[in-house]
Amino acid sequence: MKLVKYLCLSIAFISFNAIAQDQEPEPQTGHTNQNKFKQLYDEFSTPNMYRTGSGAPGPAYYQQQADYKMDIEINDETAVLSGNETITYTNNSPDELSYLWVQLDQNVRQKDSPSRDINSSSITPAMSPSRFTSSYMSERFDGGFNVESVKGIDGKALPHMINQTMMRVELPKPMKTGDKFSFSIKWWYQINNHVTDGGRSGYELFPDGNRNYVIAQFYPRMAVYNDVEGWQNSQFWGRDEFALPFGNFEVNITVPADHLLDGTGKLTNRKDVFSSDMMKRYEKAKKSYKEPVVISTQDEAEAREKGRSNKKKTWKLYAENVRDFGFATSRKYIWDMMAVKIGNKDVMAVSLYSKEGNPLWEQWSTKAVASTLKSYSRMTFDYPYHKAISVHARRQGMEYPMICWNYGRPDKDGNYDDRTKYGMMSVIIHEVGHNFFPMIVNSDERQWTWMDEGLNTFMQYVAEQDFGEWYPAALSPGDDKYPSRRGPAKNITRYMGGNQDYIAPIMTKGLNTYQFGNNAYGKPATALNILRETVMGRELFDYAFKEYANRWMFKHPTPEDFFRTMEDASAFDLDWYWRGWFYTTDWVDVGLKEVKKYYVTSEPNQYAKNYASSRNINLDEVELVYLVEEGSEEFDEKLRKGTSADNSPTLKEYMMDNFTAEERKSIKQPKYFYNITFEKPGGLVMPIIVEFTYADGTSKTETYPAQIWRFNDNEVSKAIASEKEIVSIKVDPNLETADIDTSNNSWPREVKESDFDKFKNKVKG
Repeated sequence: MKLVKYLCLSIAFISFNAIAQDQEPEPQTGHTNQNKFKQLYDEFSTPNMYRTGSGAPGPAYYQQQADYKMDIEINDETAVLSGNETITYTNNSPDELSYLWVQLDQNVRQKDSPSRDINSSSITPAMSPSRFTSSYMSERFDGGFNVESVKGIDGKALPHMINQTMMRVELPKPMKTGDKFSFSIKWWYQINNHVTDGGRSGYELFPDGNRNYVIAQFYPRMAVYNDVEGWQNSQFWGRDEFALPFGNFEVNITVPADHLLDGTGKLTNRKDVFSSDMMKRYEKAKKSYKEPVVISTQDEAEAREKGRSNKKKTWKLYAENVRDFGFATSRKYIWDMMAVKIGNKDVMAVSLYSKEGNPLWEQWSTKAVASTLKSYSRMTFDYPYHKAISVHARRQGMEYPMICWNYGRPDKDGNYDDRTKYGMMSVIIHEVGHNFFPMIVNSDERQWTWMDEGLNTFMQYVAEQDFGEWYPAALSPGDDKYPSRRGPAKNITRYMGGNQDYIAPIMTKGLNTYQFGNNAYGKPATALNILRETVMGRELFDYAFKEYANRWMFKHPTPEDFFRTMEDASAFDLDWYWRGWFYTTDWVDVGLKEVKKYYVTSEPNQYAKNYASSRNINLDEVELVYLVEEGSEEFDEKLRKGTSADNSPTLKEYMMDNFTAEERKSIKQPKYFYNITFEKPGGLVMPIIVEFTYADGTSKTETYPAQIWRFNDNEVSKAIASEKEIVSIKVDPNLETADIDTSNNSWPREVKESDFDKFKNKVKG
């Protein structure tokens, strides 16, 4: 047997070299290493004492702290928000700081903000009157900060400079490691109508004059200072979100007395702002785990809508270890809550919504919140805060610690279709999920949008599937599972295979991407889903993903920290995957180039004859097993009838001489031999998933690791020996690799009916 194997291998190897030597040698110019499996050392920064090669925080890792005390007031008549805040900043870095950078995000709404002019525009020959007037006849809304003073604790003015959405505050003396510095800022701005003017924050104005305020990035906020960039003082242009340090917040918010309000943190004066009935309902809600309890009813909300209190009420909120603060207030609110068990504690799932959201919101909002907290906690860490709030706001989908605003509104008669229902559920799941990424796992949204939006959209897919399973009544008739829009591999193929002039790598600053939703949300979410389901498997992926979340909760991770942790915790080399999916715009296209079928024969084939002739070898003197291709001139139909041993006396004799009768019973007896060549028109290397269907109707699936492409990036082959005849072969049968072109995935080649033929046949029918 060793002699047979040796000669077969020798012939194949020498023949390959002989063919190569017959060709004219090409000039040797050398090349750089462009192998798809090259390690990512060139792309990654060098590990250090702050961030280790394993992806974990290093022994010298630090982060700054910014604590806030604020007094805020909304003037409901003028829609003006004013505030006075004191910031206490702690320098935990090893560096000496001579100034501080503060974010003034509302300045993106300044009348003369350059953010309005960074996009190309052109005349549209025809447009609606409303668009025409807003484009060419309306004054720009002026909603930027009016900073009245910046002072030290001693009351002395601090020199400061405002550059667009950033303010530099000069320190009286440099801050050394461990120093704290407190200063105050007094400010106000005109609140925008987010329905007409856009934005993540603002109010909706209803026909009766009532407003629903969803207020965020409303106060001057400290920028991040870290070991990666020093000050992260990248300007806010309106798209990329935020990078913020953690801290404690003590916030007093004064609004009209007939408003209801909730926001980030614990309500510390609940008994002062709740009625006795609301307090009783609240106590009941804390023990209700299956159904929400209404704290403020629709009848009560409608009664409040009719009045306008000229009195004020102050709501006091306190939050520890959060990176931001947001709140919502209106006299229109219906308010419900339920408890959800997370680990060994109860968390309140909460919804605030106007009657315009019903009946959809009272049915599903709070349950979606509760389900999301359970799903994300299972995949990462137990949700650490005491509540999570979903606020109904038209045309909104935005997140802040413990609170988020979400769209999804029935028509005026309370009717809604599946698109509205699933859209509302999905945006709630997504925005509540942002509590984990990036509110706790605090990545830099301004630089790496995908680190919060992509990871969160992946988790949204997991949570949506859980929601459909845990609450089957939420599904529409005919849906056996939740119809997720992003996550499944097949849903990203149109984008990945689109015009490459309008596609950017995932590792691109969000502001500079062409198709923001696909690039920052859809593609990274799909990449992680494929990694979990197809490349790594759930057990390895889930362990590593949870490790990343726990390593970096309440810290500031970078993309490299994520990539390195996923490999460190799984023993899975994924540099090829990160490079292809995150650093390039390559796409997946793996197909079947050729399938050849062979039978064993006793007659020397032409391949062996040519080789023997070139080396003066007498084939009668060596023992070889020959294979002949079906359909070739050498093929004999009688070979179909016999087994491999029947067709090759040499093989049969060898088996009789070297195996006992008992051993021969357990030896496989393949009759059919296939040489399958796979091609890769797409640039991405991926595992090859192949489904083989046999003549007896059975099938099996094989997966060849992505490393099969390491020596040839264009095509590879697999030799298959089978006891059963293969009648069809299909690559990626379940559409799990995001293959953009499935027309080359089948053997025999599937002939797909064109759209024209479909139409023609329909007309005939």
